[in-house]
Amino acid sequence: MATLIDPDFRARLRALNDKYAAGVPALMQAIAQAQARCDSEGPRLEPLTQLHRALHAVAGSAATFGFAALGQECRRIEQLVRLQLNAPGQVLAEWPALSGQVGALLRWAERDAAATHFST
Repeated sequence: MATLIDPDFRARLRALNDKYAAGVPALMQAIAQAQARCDSEGPRLEPLTQLHRALHAVAGSAATFGFAALGQECRRIEQLVRLQLNAPGQVLAEWPALSGQVGALLRWAERDAAATHFST
């Protein structure tokens, strides 16, 4: 078996994973704040864009650090938000259901963001 060039590689990788895990609550807080803005101000362009960005940040990085299910669910909801951004005439009618999905994501992540499967 080949020897790793960097003997501390696994320790460094664990440290990066731990750092990401410690930041997950803040990432979820950003999603929650954007959702709250959409709920209170209405799903207008600026708060929806904020929500899209927050979801996108998690969707793009979570799997790399061992949070695959979290990343997949954020990606799924991110795509729904993108549809809303591209079809503003539907936003008011569809926002309550979408907000419910964001809420389900947040409750699940609070229980166990590192779970291997998303469940409500």
